[in-house]
Amino acid sequence: MPATDDEIREKYLERAIRELNALTRELQSCPHCPRGNLMPVLGSGHPQADIFLIKYSARPAEVEEGVAFYGRTGNALMKSLKRLSIDPLAVYGTLCVKCPVSDPVMADPACVARLVEELAIVQPKIVVVMGEDALGAVNDLDVPLARELSPEPGELQRLTGSIEALFVPNIDEALDEEPAKRAFWAAFRVLGQWWADLPPY
Repeated sequence: MPATDDEIREKYLERAIRELNALTRELQSCPHCPRGNLMPVLGSGHPQADIFLIKYSARPAEVEEGVAFYGRTGNALMKSLKRLSIDPLAVYGTLCVKCPVSDPVMADPACVARLVEELAIVQPKIVVVMGEDALGAVNDLDVPLARELSPEPGELQRLTGSIEALFVPNIDEALDEEPAKRAFWAAFRVLGQWWADLPPY
């Protein structure tokens, strides 16, 4: 008896969960990381999210919890998603530098390159790149058939044939100053229109 669409989707989801769990174990046992006893800061969200958020490095609350977009940044993000009527279950967030090191430049380049694996597992429809540092890291990745992204806030771009991209200012730097908040929101709200235009299948 042929598998139904729901059964096929379920199998893909199970595979994505398995692959993300394997990636997590590899990151936790990475011998190259200069982080000491601290655990890496891992991505979180739906394993097959349409929207893939990328920040460059972790804030103290994220290091403490070991989860990207935890704390004030996560709260601000959830409010923004709610205002845009975007389902948080359609979102996955991660960091370029998962090592909680004092200076992100100390992170092993091979670890930053693991972002390519994360993208391949989740297979999002759009990548939201937050800040210039994250943009530089994404442009340096060896993503198959990727185009270089420009630092044009709020402009939809094409990363690959199947993945769009949106560059926005760094949300961490937009939490306290009103002009920075407005600049982040002006760029990020484009994601709301993108989500509204997404076909319902």
